[in-house]
Amino acid sequence: MSVLAGKETRLLVQGITGSAGAFHAKQMIEYGTRIVAGVTPGRGGETFDGRVPVFDTVKQAVRASGANASCIFVPPPGAADAILEALDAGLELVVCITEGIPVTDMLKVRRVLEGLRGRARLIGPNCPGIITPATAAGGCKIGIMPGHIHRPGHVGVVSRSGTLTYEAVGQLTALGVGQSTCIGIGGDPVGGMDFVDVLELFQADADTHGVILIGEIGGGAEERAARFIKEHMTKPVAAFVAGTTAPEGKRMGHAGAIIAGGKGTAAEKIAALQGAGARIAPTPSDMAATLVEMMRG
Repeated sequence: MSVLAGKETRLLVQGITGSAGAFHAKQMIEYGTRIVAGVTPGRGGETFDGRVPVFDTVKQAVRASGANASCIFVPPPGAADAILEALDAGLELVVCITEGIPVTDMLKVRRVLEGLRGRARLIGPNCPGIITPATAAGGCKIGIMPGHIHRPGHVGVVSRSGTLTYEAVGQLTALGVGQSTCIGIGGDPVGGMDFVDVLELFQADADTHGVILIGEIGGGAEERAARFIKEHMTKPVAAFVAGTTAPEGKRMGHAGAIIAGGKGTAAEKIAALQGAGARIAPTPSDMAATLVEMMRG
């Protein structure tokens, strides 16, 4: 099993003819993802890579291809509108890779998502995407994650950091431990799915036996995750929180990773997660080993 993305996913790529969209669309196709359409306004009627039809609008692409998910590689000024167009077309899953979308634009997206009441899910923006590692039955990669480091298995990974997602997956694979689904939720202050949304899916997935959660300073997502872990998770959770030495007011890479007013510190998040029963990896290089020890114990 997998969560959100799998062999049944029919993906369209918004911005497929741009440099980033074209490069990663080819990578996704090579991994086994079923890309059934692309969208670039003004380029309708063309084909991408000799096999993927390109449309002017998302609604046209959905009607013609039966797509049920989208991956967005649209520049920041138009990315929020691209998300809204995908939601308006009725897509169940939208993955926005774009970094640097104005917060005011994302507030509009959040209001629309809340009005949909769970009928659609957004991963991102400013995220690496989602991957269900390939098996003989096929795999699904939506985004920019390096497919070759993944192997199928039973560990779910959810992270605010793209780079640390790859690090955790690389460690798991090196230990011979495969992954069920890996999701990078992004590090912007206003976005789509939160840790809790993903943990709910992993808890309900019979094929996910343990979880690595990777957080960072800023915001309250890790504290909300801790409450959910304490009240609902029956599966082992290993966690790492980046930014233990970050000074107050200093942004650490992501727009949402900033300590303000003494809140959102790594120490607060670590304490909350430990209190909920998660085991904290002492360093980034210990993430996989920490979870494996929990699962074997």
